[in-house]
Amino acid sequence: MALVFLHHVVGDLTVGKPELVEFSEAETVEAAIRAIGDCAEGAIAVWRRRAPQQQQQAHLRSAAEPIAARFVGMLNSLDVVAFLSRSVGDHDKAMRTPVSEVVTPNASLLKGVDPGTRLIDALEMMKQGVRRLLVRKSVAWKGISKRFSVLYNGKWLKNVETSSPGAASSGPPSSSSLPDDKYCLLSREDVVRFLIGCLGALAPIPLSSISSLGAIAPHYAHIEASSPAIEAIRKVPQDPCAIAVVETNSDGTHKIVGDISAYKLWKCDYLAAAWAMANLSAGQFVIGADDNATTPISLPDFMINSPVEVTGASSRPRKFSSRSIGFFSNQTSQTAVGRLRSMYRGRSAPLTCKHTSSLAAVMAQMLSHRATHVWVTDAESEDILFGVVSYSDILHAVTKNPTNVVPPAP
Repeated sequence: MALVFLHHVVGDLTVGKPELVEFSEAETVEAAIRAIGDCAEGAIAVWRRRAPQQQQQAHLRSAAEPIAARFVGMLNSLDVVAFLSRSVGDHDKAMRTPVSEVVTPNASLLKGVDPGTRLIDALEMMKQGVRRLLVRKSVAWKGISKRFSVLYNGKWLKNVETSSPGAASSGPPSSSSLPDDKYCLLSREDVVRFLIGCLGALAPIPLSSISSLGAIAPHYAHIEASSPAIEAIRKVPQDPCAIAVVETNSDGTHKIVGDISAYKLWKCDYLAAAWAMANLSAGQFVIGADDNATTPISLPDFMINSPVEVTGASSRPRKFSSRSIGFFSNQTSQTAVGRLRSMYRGRSAPLTCKHTSSLAAVMAQMLSHRATHVWVTDAESEDILFGVVSYSDILHAVTKNPTNVVPPAP
């Protein structure tokens, strides 16, 4: 199993990845909505622009500011909906707001790495909270990938072909690359997609249950279905960016109703979702109200723009429904929270698995839905919430097995 991580490098995962297109913090929220719909994990990386003199001298490596130094932070769909739900008055003005006023700066979410970096080191970075790896688009790299590691004494090891064994260097291993401004981004989804293609080499871990592997996070953020949906903004953790909407049973267990997350809001109608978050309970928010409901909830008269079809804006008042925020339901919903659970169909249902599910099954489930997390329920009761599995939990599970211990570098 350890051979998968020792003999593969980050450059192996960049094959076919598109070249990085920077999203500037000067762009508008409306532009961010369009960009989020095309990005992995429903989030985009936000960058500061190069200074004018650096743009003119970008071809001179020493004159240009390192691209990683200009990274600001990540912006996801829930951040946008939360911002719009707090905005009062002119929604057009809110959509024209610069992203710099919405994104939370966090430079630790991105790490620039050489394409010759071992996969085991990349996994360790992501386990520690890195969301994106910035990799230079390369043709080839020198040396053998297992001879490099950022884990040994916190420094890069020199290529044994060019230096004595065990000697340390402060710089990354050299590589033969395209021009310095050619980069791509790797997400945790990219890493897990690569790992699921190596299930045979990872055996028997993928066939083990997520419970036995310790891949379930038992502590999760949650909100009562009867509470205002706007309260979720103050409770959502960074990873996964999700909060469970629950009903608390008499014995203290939680019965899951749905979730408010960046994944669920990824391709939604952002303005409709923002209005719903500001005006409805959490239970109503995750279910919506069907178009045929006896007492429909009407949206205020403002432009509702779709991130997919921005040109199809309409100022006609629309009923708030599961469709209006990107969720779907096949039956008429009831506003009583106690009857909401039975109405889940399609995208409105929370993505769940059993605590006895195998790691391979959960990985496949997350990738097929392009989800950032899966809620774990008890094997005997599909409603009782057991915990949550995120990308970080999966990476911990596949690397903490004793067979993964990395041998000393030659």
